[in-house]
Amino acid sequence: MIPRYSRPEMAALWTDESRYAIWLEIETLALEGMAHYGLVPQEAAAAYRAKGRFEASRVDAIEREVKHDVIAFLTNVAEHVGDEARFAHQGMTSSDVLDTCLSVQLTRASDVLANGVERVLAALKTRAMEYKNTPCIGRSHGIHAEPTTFGLKLAGHYAEFARAKRRLSAAREEIATCAISGAVGTFANIDPRIEAFVAERLGLAVEPVSTQVIPRDRHAMFFATLGVIASAIERLATEVRHLQRTEVLEAEEHFEQGQKGSSAMPHKRNPVLTENLCGLARLVRSAVYPALENVALWHERDISHSSVERGIGPDATIHLDFALHRMAAVVEKLVVYPKAMAANLALMGGLHNSQRVLLALTRAGQSRESAYQLVQRNAMAVWRTPAPRPDNALLAQLKSDHDVAKLLSPEILDGCFDDAYHLAQVDLVFDRVFVPE
Repeated sequence: MIPRYSRPEMAALWTDESRYAIWLEIETLALEGMAHYGLVPQEAAAAYRAKGRFEASRVDAIEREVKHDVIAFLTNVAEHVGDEARFAHQGMTSSDVLDTCLSVQLTRASDVLANGVERVLAALKTRAMEYKNTPCIGRSHGIHAEPTTFGLKLAGHYAEFARAKRRLSAAREEIATCAISGAVGTFANIDPRIEAFVAERLGLAVEPVSTQVIPRDRHAMFFATLGVIASAIERLATEVRHLQRTEVLEAEEHFEQGQKGSSAMPHKRNPVLTENLCGLARLVRSAVYPALENVALWHERDISHSSVERGIGPDATIHLDFALHRMAAVVEKLVVYPKAMAANLALMGGLHNSQRVLLALTRAGQSRESAYQLVQRNAMAVWRTPAPRPDNALLAQLKSDHDVAKLLSPEILDGCFDDAYHLAQVDLVFDRVFVPE
C-alpha cells in the first residue's frame, strides 16, 4: 500500500512482522493449550514462549526454497527454540494459522475503523447542530425542490454513519472466529479443547464448522460492510463537491494557507479532497465482488481465496481508514456560506412554494388535477423569466391569475409563501437522530 493513502496505525497491522507475530502467538497458544491438557510436556510450551521468535527476511529466504510460507515460518522459529519445537503445530494445518491470523487482523482493523467512524460522527453532529436552523434549498434531480436546512442535510449523513457504526460492529463480531481443527476440520489429530483455549485467549469465538478453512461468507459480509461504509463516504463527499460548484458555492472545502488549486489558473479552489474520497470509495468497493467470489471454495477447501485476501485485506481496510479520517477533517473544517444559501433559496422567485399553493387550491374545492394545472402554468411563466427573478415572483404571478384569485384570497396566498412553514419539524427530525444516543 502506498504511503499517500495510508495511516500508520492501520498499515502496521498488515506488515510481515505483524502477521508473523500473530502466527507465533497462535502457535504458542496452541502449544500451551496442549501442555495445559497434558498432551505435550510443559517444558516444550515454556521453551516456545521464551525462545520463540522469527526474522521476516529468514522466513522469506526459506520460503523461496520450500515454497510454503507456514513451513518456512515454523522452520525459522525452530531454529531459535531448538528440540522442543517438534511439539509445535501438532495436528494442525496451515489454514488453522492463516485463517485465525486473518480473523485477528480483521478484528483489529475493525477497531481502528470504528475510531474513524466515531470521528466522522462527532464532526457531523457538531456541524449539524451549528447549522440546524440555517435554511437552504433542497434539491431533487439537482433541481430546486423545497427548503430544508443545512443542519438537516448533515443530520441525514450522521444517521447514515450511525448505521455504519452498527454494521461495522456486527461485521467485527461475524469475522472474529478461530479455527484450530486440523485437516478437513474433523479434529482427528487435535483436541477440540485446544481450539477453545486459543480462541478465548485471542478474544475470538470458536468457528462451529471450519472444514479446514473458516467459511468465506463471513469475509464476504465483512468486505461488503466496508463497501457500504465507503458508499456513505462517497455520498457525503459528492454533496460537498456539488455545493462547492461555482454556480452554487454554498459550502466548500477549507483552503489552506499557501495551497494551490491549479498549475495554470491561480484563482482555482478545487474540491480535491472530496474528489479523492470518491476515488478511494471505489477502491474499497472493488474488494466486495472478489470477496463474494471467494465464498464458493471447492469441497472442504482450496486456496483460490488466498491471493485475493492478501490483496483486499490490507487494501480495503487501509483505504477505508484513510478515507474516514480525511472525511472527518473535511467536515470539521468545512466552510459554509449561509448568505449564499439564502440567495439560492430566493433564486427561483418562490417556486419552492408551489406545493403549498396546490394544497390550498384543493382545500378550496379544486380537484388535484385542476389545481396542479393552475399552479404549473404560473410556475412555468416564472421559470421562463430571466434571472434574477423578483422575490416571490410566483406569488405576484398567482395574484394576477384571475382563475386563482377567484379561489384564493391575497391573504391565503401570502400565507403560502412563509418559508418558516417548511422548517417547522426540524426539531422533530433532530430528536429522532440525536436524542436516542
